[in-house]
Amino acid sequence: MLRFFLRSVAVLCVGSFGGTASAAEPDYDRLADLYFHLHANPELSYQEEASAARMAAEMQQAGFTVTEKVGGHGVVGVMENGDGPTVLIRADMDGLPVHEQTGLPYASVKTAVEQTGQEVFVMHACGHDVHMTVLAGTAHKLASMRNQWRGTLVLIAQPAEERGGGSIAMLDDGLFTRFPRPDFNLSLHVSADLPAGKVGYVSGWAMANVDSVDIYVKGIGGHGAYPHLTKDPIVLSSQIVVALQTLVSREITPSDPGVVTVGAIHGGAKHNVIPDEVHMQLTVRSYSDEVRQTLISGIKRIAENQARAAGLPDELLPVVKTNPRYTPALYNDPDLTARVTGEFAKVLGTENVVEVRAQMGGEDFARYGRQDPAIPSLQYRLGTIDPAVVEAASAAGRTLPSLHSSRFAPLPAPTIKTGVETMSAAALELLAR
Repeated sequence: MLRFFLRSVAVLCVGSFGGTASAAEPDYDRLADLYFHLHANPELSYQEEASAARMAAEMQQAGFTVTEKVGGHGVVGVMENGDGPTVLIRADMDGLPVHEQTGLPYASVKTAVEQTGQEVFVMHACGHDVHMTVLAGTAHKLASMRNQWRGTLVLIAQPAEERGGGSIAMLDDGLFTRFPRPDFNLSLHVSADLPAGKVGYVSGWAMANVDSVDIYVKGIGGHGAYPHLTKDPIVLSSQIVVALQTLVSREITPSDPGVVTVGAIHGGAKHNVIPDEVHMQLTVRSYSDEVRQTLISGIKRIAENQARAAGLPDELLPVVKTNPRYTPALYNDPDLTARVTGEFAKVLGTENVVEVRAQMGGEDFARYGRQDPAIPSLQYRLGTIDPAVVEAASAAGRTLPSLHSSRFAPLPAPTIKTGVETMSAAALELLAR
């Protein structure tokens, strides 16, 4: 019964596009089966063994030379087709520790052990199952069209995007030295508010630098009834939180976005005990490297000087730690963006190619472009939601389930077909004979 349902959905959705598939079109029934399988079998970051094996098989079937276990579970497929540019197309593979609540017959019921040791449900709540399926469809389509392009295709299935470490691991394992170095990088990401059949784009800064900052606020603990004998790190932490807000409001130009969010404060264990230390956890977002440095240095300056103002000696100043392997901001090369979105308009119609807003989320695809010298890169957004659902939600003033929501449910076939059509069009434009 389930397989009949899935097949019926696939045929109905694909048929809604009209027309007859050409010889170069992928088998969308097969891609639907692949999508349903990936959606029902998500794997957490750094655990993508089965997903990687499936992606390797898809690339091999399409005729790519495949290397597995690049930077962990990363997969690289290379197809050389004469002299010409090299184009890299990336998809990510990992799911999230989310308990799916979509009610779909192919919903994930998988569980896994998270890095914390906790057993969790797992879901493709960020659309990486769509990304993988589109990559597989693009591989087969472009392989069947080798007479229409020249150059080299490098397809990568990347692990651990949600942890921000997958691109680092693949680059550290020689992605741009063991394999052809790209002239262009392409990827897509699903959108939870664009209708299926549409794509969105941002030219220039599209996603943010993402820094995780830890502040260890020191103090002199003691009895809650005798605060004059202590240096209270909880009060000091509160003052630091308030002062940090001036970094965005008073130290960077209003035209340059920035975010400093204190997401967690841990300190103390009992009503009447003032602790010796408080641990604060922050996320810091920016686009430009200059703003990023202003925010990071400002956090350290404010934390230390608030402690000095509270009368703490230098040996008890807060310790501020920033992960050196942060996720860099994603910059969509304007020339590449214009060139590729022009092709999208030819494929989908200009009304289905829309400019959207930049976001403060993070995306480690950015690392592939932030090389020396830089590599022109573009990540565009793929609509996933039934247009009727988008229209009804807009009319009612309702918010649609976001990415990472347990209720995020892409409309499979039109989403996948649009993804394959646009990604293939982008590659063909860059690899034109």
